[in-house]
Formats: sequence, C-alpha cells, structure tokens
Amino acid sequence: MAPSIGFHVELDEINPLLKPHQKAIVQWAVRGGRRAIFAAFGLGKSVMQLEAMRLVLKGVGDSGRGLLVIPLGVRQEFTRDAAMLGLTIRFIRRPEEIDGPGLYMTNYETVRDGKLDPNLFDVASLDEASVLRSFGSKTYQTFLSLFDHVRYRFVATATPSPNRYKELIHYAGFLGVMDTGQALTRFFQRDSSKANNLTLYPHKEKEFWLWLNSWAIFLQRPSDLGFPDDGYELPPLTVVYHEVQIDLAAAGPDRDGQGILFRDAALNLTDTAKEKRDSLPARIAAMQAILQADPESHYLLWHDLEDERRAIEAAVPRAVSVYGAQDLEERERAIVDFSEGRFQYLAAKPVIAGSGCNFQRHCHKAIFLGIGFKFNDFIQAIHRIQRFMQAHPVEIHIIYAESEREVLRTLQAKWAQHNEMVETMTEIIREHGLNHLTMAEVLTRSIGVERIEASGEGWLVANNDCVEECRLIEDNSIDLIVTSIPFSNHYEYTPSYNDFGHTDGDEHFFAQMDFLTPELLRILKPGRLACIHVKDRILFGSVTGYGTPTVNPFHAKTLFHCMSHGFAYMGMIQIDTDVVRENNQTYRLGYTEMRKDGTKMGVGSPEYLLLMRKLPTDRSRSYADDPVVKRIEDYSLARWQIDAHARWRSSGDRLLSPDEMAALPPDVLAKVFRAYSLQSIYDYEHHVRIGEALQTRHALPSTFMALMPGASSAFVWDDVNRMLTLNTNQSAKGREKHVCPLQFDIVDRCIERYSNKGELVFDPFGGLFTVPYRALHLGRRGRAAELNTGYFFDGVKYLEAKERQMAMPSLFDFAPPSLEAAE
Repeated sequence: MAPSIGFHVELDEINPLLKPHQKAIVQWAVRGGRRAIFAAFGLGKSVMQLEAMRLVLKGVGDSGRGLLVIPLGVRQEFTRDAAMLGLTIRFIRRPEEIDGPGLYMTNYETVRDGKLDPNLFDVASLDEASVLRSFGSKTYQTFLSLFDHVRYRFVATATPSPNRYKELIHYAGFLGVMDTGQALTRFFQRDSSKANNLTLYPHKEKEFWLWLNSWAIFLQRPSDLGFPDDGYELPPLTVVYHEVQIDLAAAGPDRDGQGILFRDAALNLTDTAKEKRDSLPARIAAMQAILQADPESHYLLWHDLEDERRAIEAAVPRAVSVYGAQDLEERERAIVDFSEGRFQYLAAKPVIAGSGCNFQRHCHKAIFLGIGFKFNDFIQAIHRIQRFMQAHPVEIHIIYAESEREVLRTLQAKWAQHNEMVETMTEIIREHGLNHLTMAEVLTRSIGVERIEASGEGWLVANNDCVEECRLIEDNSIDLIVTSIPFSNHYEYTPSYNDFGHTDGDEHFFAQMDFLTPELLRILKPGRLACIHVKDRILFGSVTGYGTPTVNPFHAKTLFHCMSHGFAYMGMIQIDTDVVRENNQTYRLGYTEMRKDGTKMGVGSPEYLLLMRKLPTDRSRSYADDPVVKRIEDYSLARWQIDAHARWRSSGDRLLSPDEMAALPPDVLAKVFRAYSLQSIYDYEHHVRIGEALQTRHALPSTFMALMPGASSAFVWDDVNRMLTLNTNQSAKGREKHVCPLQFDIVDRCIERYSNKGELVFDPFGGLFTVPYRALHLGRRGRAAELNTGYFFDGVKYLEAKERQMAMPSLFDFAPPSLEAAE
C-alpha cells in the first residue's frame, strides 16, 4: 500500500465552492501527501490541485511555498480558477521572481531547462503530466527526479492511458510510492525480444490495479464515488471517417530496389510518414471540403508533420498555427485567444496543444488531418472539446489515406483497449472508493503454504516453501543439487512472503538465503556438488543515479555466500548469452549510444554455473563418500578432453570465405560460424569482415547474434539452446510461462557429469520441474520443491508425461525370439 505522509483535514475546512466529489478527493490527497488525481476532462482537476496545495501550505506554516507546473496555454485558466477560490497564484520562470510564501506556477519547459529549482518549494503539483512524454523518454525520467526533495507532491492528468504501464510507475516513482525498478520487478513480465514491452503477470493483475488505486484516483464521473452526476454528462461524440483515394500501384521500390506491388502504410513511423506526405494533397482537399460545408463553426485542425502545417496555412489563410519553433509567449497567446473564441481555426500538433487546454466554450468540432500511432496524443486532443461543461455535441473528422487502413485499425484497437482499462479502474473505485482498509484486505500477501506432494516412479515433488521442504529431507541423502536461484529481488514468482523474490535488495535476499543454504549443505552427500545457476543483474542509471547502466556482480556475491556457509568453490562455468538479444531487452549496449561515447558501453552479461562442493568426510584424498564413478566404456578419454578443454580441430574441410558465409541464411550461419570459430585460429578482423558483409546485404539480424564465436575453454559453454525449456510447451499450450526457465542443455550436462545413474537429483527452486524431468530422462531420480501452485501443477503434468513415456513398451519388448534373431 502507498504510505501516507500528509495530514487529515475536515470537510468543512475545504473551500465550500468545491463540489462533493472534489472535496472527497482533496481530503484524500492531503491525507496521503503524495497522490495522483486522474480525473476525466471537466471534473475539476485545477480546483482540486489548488485547494490541496492551499491546505498543505496551511499545514506547513506561514512561510510555505507551492509550485504548480503546467502546460503552455493554461495559465489563464488557473489564474481564473484561483481567483474564484479566493487565492492568488503568480506565474514565474526564475527563482528571482519568487516573492515570499504562497502559490506559484510555471511551465514544464522552465523546469526541464533548469531555470527553476522545484526544491525551493514545500509542495509541487504536476498538471497534465502526460505532456512530459513529448520531451522524450530520457527527459521524462530525469524530470521526475528533480522533485526528490519536495515533501508534498501531486500529479493530475485526465488520461494517463492505463495501458501505458511505464508512465504509471514513473508517476509512482515521482510520488515516492515505489521505486520504478521495484515496481517493474513486482508486477511485470518482460518481453525477451524487446525492451520496455511490458505485460502484467496474470496472477498480479488484480494486485497491480489495487496498488495503483492506493495512491491514484481514476475518476470518470462523480457517481463512481457515490455522488450525483448532475451537470457531469459528457456530450455525445460523433466520429466521421474520410478515406481519400490514392494511386495504390505507385508504391515505388523498397530499400533494396525491389518494386512494391501495392502501397501500404506498414506499421512503422518511416513508412507511415512517407504515406502521409504522398497523400497530403488529397487530405487537404478533404479538409477544405469539410470547412466549406460548415463555414460558421470553429475548428481545431490537428496535424503531425510540419509539411501538413504549412499546407494548412496555405489552404486556410485564416487558420492560426502554433508550433515548436515559436516563441513560448506567442504560442501561449494563440492558444488562449482560440480558447476565448477570438479566431475560428487553430492548427496544432496534439503534442503541443493537446494536453491541458480547454477549448469547449467556443469549439466543438475538430479535424484530424491524418492518423498515427500515438494514441494518447489522439485521445487527449479529442478531449480538448469533448469534456464536461461542453454545451454542444462533439464532432470529430478523421482523414486518412486508403493505404492507411491498417494504421486506422490499430488506432481503433488501442481505443477499445483504453476504454476497457478505464472501466477496470472504475469498477475498483466503485467497489473500494477511497478506503484503503478494504483494499489492504485484498492486497494482503499470504505467508506460509499448505504442503502438497506429488510423486511417481523415480520422482517426488512438493508445492511448499523450499526451506521447509529441505527440513523434511534426511541428512546426506541428496546426490546432486542443480538449481537456478532467484536473482535477488529481480523477479517475484508468487504473491507470497515466502517467495525469495519478495525482498528489498541483495542484502535482504541473502539474509533469506541464510536459511536455505545451510539446509542444502546438510542434505547433500559429502563430497558431492551443488551446481548453482546465476546471472549478474543490470542496474539502470535512472535507479542508481549514475545515469548509465551498471552491473551488479550477483554471481560473485552468491559464490561468497555459499563459501561462508561451508561450501568449497570448485570452479565456475561461463555460459555465453546472445548480446544482441540482451540489448533488445535492456538497451544497455546500444550501437547508436556507443558511437556517441564508447565509454558508456560495457559487455554482454553471461550466465554462470557455480560448482560448490560439500567437503567429503575423508579429506586425505578428497574422494566423495559415495564417488561418481565413470567407466571407460561410458566416459571416454576423448570425451574427458572435450569436457575439460574443448579444443576442437578442423575436420579438414575447406573453411568458408566471408562472402560464402554472408550468403547463408542467418539461422544456418549461426551454426556454421560457431563451428568455424572453433576449428581455426580466431581472427577478430576476419570476424568483423563477415559481419560487415552481412550488413551490406541487409542480412545482419538485429534480434539475435548470428556470429557468436565458439569458446575454446570448458569453462565457457557457448552452445546452450535457449529454446529447449519447458516454457516452449507452456507457450504452445497458452499457459503462463516461467519467468526464468532453465535450459535442458545446462541441466543435462550437470547431471551426466556429476551423478551416477539411479541417484537422486534435487532442485529447491523447482519451477516447472525441469531438473527432475531431465533427471528421469537421464536415468536418475528427481526431487524438487516449488512455491508457485500454478507452476507446481503444470510441472507435475510434465513429470507424469515423462514417466509414461519411459514406461511405454517398444515393439521389440514383446517381440518373439525369432523376430529378434531375424532383426
């Protein structure tokens, strides 16, 4: 739950001019001290912010100062609303303009450019904070951190699109509710192919929305809080689509010179911008037809490109434009004049005038000269005129080219998703209102678990806390431990406090491991190994304050932790990972950023397998009490040499030239290049030339590393197949995938190298039970514990299927002797 750092105010202390729903929200916000007001257009965000800040300053004392940060063009409205409430608010751009205590306001650009320090104030509120998106992601994040020393903070915006999760958790970070990285860890699963593509864990969706409602109010209408909706009926909205025809056959060539049969605004910004420019004359003609058919109405003319702005100015000389290169005063004056009805047509980009401005008094019609991918800008622009207190039905005209039908469908799908998410929040507010106690009951995490056991021929697994399960296992009874431990607080796997991922950081995590590691040492047979899979963690610069991603050496911390509990360190196997895929997940090794400053780029983060040994009883020769014996016929000298050194030599075939390699498909090339790199003396420049030859042919993949060199050391595993996990089956069945699946290759090599057939292999963090599954496959026995009930039942199904597969008789099991002899 979000903490409360404010103070209680009685309803009769709140300005009587506020409506009942506004009073309730102000009381809630002041009590929290750091809250977000996400109220629909026209519900009175401005008066709620002003009154909340007044009450906070009253509590602070006579010397208190408050700063309201606003978009361009809305200062007149705040000045007017403040006067209505009997308040004085002054607009400033420099600290020298601060004249004693009281309320001040400034534009976002002033703070962004470092002209005014927010920490000179006791309370700050960000009005229409979603405009920060137009500053770019980096500025967005750094801007929010500028307020870290302001005790009381508020955010107010009408449409924080509920499906823009990163924006919502940035607000949580700004308010001090939860660190951005912690929120990402707690609620979201990452897309392994693309950074920032977040989806909620299915089992955490309800928890996320309830947590959000503990610090943010999503209000669509007063009745959501039990108040009457009198005067708060949204005007009807009519959307008229205008499709303009273009020459679909005049598509031209693609980047490789191949002719394109039909025009199509493919779903990327470059192709869409080209289609917009080519269809501009037809779209301008459609806009002119709309205006000529309705010469009396005032219109907003929304556009995205500067070419469109210039075309509007040429076609509609009476239109007044606002654009980025204008002087701020001139831009703001034009927005205010249009809102006051002083001219008929305003042309603007949604990112410039689509947030915070209220145009409903003199305008109820708008034309979108084109469509794009930025849904939030689109919906914000619509609600400049479709809002409470609008006296007329709203009419929106959307003009698009025939080749942009797919773009239109994408926009409409986002609109439907937005409405669905808003309804989800509305239902939560209707159920819980502003009452934290009822939400706290739902959000309470469990502690403890009722043990469930499942077993079969050669395997036993339990749905249980791993520490408690280990305590049930006899001393010196496990032959081999193979596990992938949680990576500190990087993921949470269950909504239970027993979950090792539910920790605050490394120190807290290893304090919990202090309960488990001694148990692992106790149950392991003397002289046997625990193979522990780990990976270093990437720490983002916005979280650490370093400004650049750094690496947390988690594998080293794990190593020393195990040694501190009595394990002997036997070595470490490095498992190479795909650096291109890693960068797609983190953007840490970006090629563009590296060219700007090579000192920012580190290297790819491999995985590690720590080999930790429980010392044998007899240490004179150091053999295990029950040694893992290899027979010559099962484990040859040649295999040992490869395991120990992995020095491969050429088979005698001629090596492929760079051009021949570059001509291969990327998936084939990945295999061929690895073999080549192991069979020859490695040449860095040769390696680069192959990649450059691929790049010239536009065949160098950007989603995976096609030219990963093979390793010449047994301590580096470079051929782990990352698709060979039980997650592949989970995905095929449409079930929830495990957060960190362990690859079969890793498990198989550990089991074959460090255990005998028939022995017992254990995993305290069972997941989907990959370790016992592979143990059965390799003729061993398997045991595991797993806290997540869903994973447990899915894993049991895989084990039962493996048991049936192994028990299934073959044709020759029942064949008569004569048939066997004949064969």
